Amino acid sequence: MSHAVEELGSTRQTVRRHITFLEQAKGFELFRIRDRRYELTERGKSALPEALTLLARGNAWLTSEVGFEYGMLRVSKDDGDWRFFLQQRPLADLWQTGSNFMRDCMRCWAEAGGNIEHPAFQPVRPYAMVFRPNEQQWVCVDVGRDSSFATWFGWEWQSSSIGRPLDALPGGPVIGDLMEGTFQEIAANNALRFDHIHTTVARKPGTPLVPLSYTRLLLGARFPDGTFALVNIIERTNDLKIDDLPDKFVNAMDPEWVMNVSI
Repeated sequence: MSHAVEELGSTRQTVRRHITFLEQAKGFELFRIRDRRYELTERGKSALPEALTLLARGNAWLTSEVGFEYGMLRVSKDDGDWRFFLQQRPLADLWQTGSNFMRDCMRCWAEAGGNIEHPAFQPVRPYAMVFRPNEQQWVCVDVGRDSSFATWFGWEWQSSSIGRPLDALPGGPVIGDLMEGTFQEIAANNALRFDHIHTTVARKPGTPLVPLSYTRLLLGARFPDGTFALVNIIERTNDLKIDDLPDKFVNAMDPEWVMNVSI
């Protein structure tokens, strides 16, 4: 409570009143007091990830960094050396302008019925990262040896990322927050999504940021025990459709990093 009062520049009475209003609106207790300290209830813990996502998107919306066009997410953030541009694309783009690789990944997912261990899905696994929700966090449980992540960052990060939450992966908490909401959306609908993204990322710790452009296919899937699995497939390409991307960043990624893969 003391930290919250200090950060908000408010008073304990005002913060308590807002907590009461919030709990009344939600219809359940978010906090309990134990040893004169506020702590989250179990339902408060379950509500926290969505609340953090809403705050992150709200702050971004206030600065016009995040918006929705025709119901599809758009992110435009440029802090000089670091930038992140995302435009969600209609799934029809996969068939009209998407690569054969992405179309084949979607086909394998459909044939496997979303089961990541199904024989029909095995051609996709070397190119995929797999996540599962764990204690209100999304944790990486598998990184394909031929995935964009592995071939960009190298085997050190490939093997070291297993068991890490989103905000501990390259890109840090900022990218983690942006991905958190998207992952929650896929989990809620058990669906799929297609994005075009341009950003800057260091290939090794301590090295300069360099341009990275890619398309991303997110697939709602399941493990053999029936629990939810999120499959993240990335194809590095300079062939992007991002309306807000400045011309100087188009084709900014070194052509040698363009992926030419097939399954």
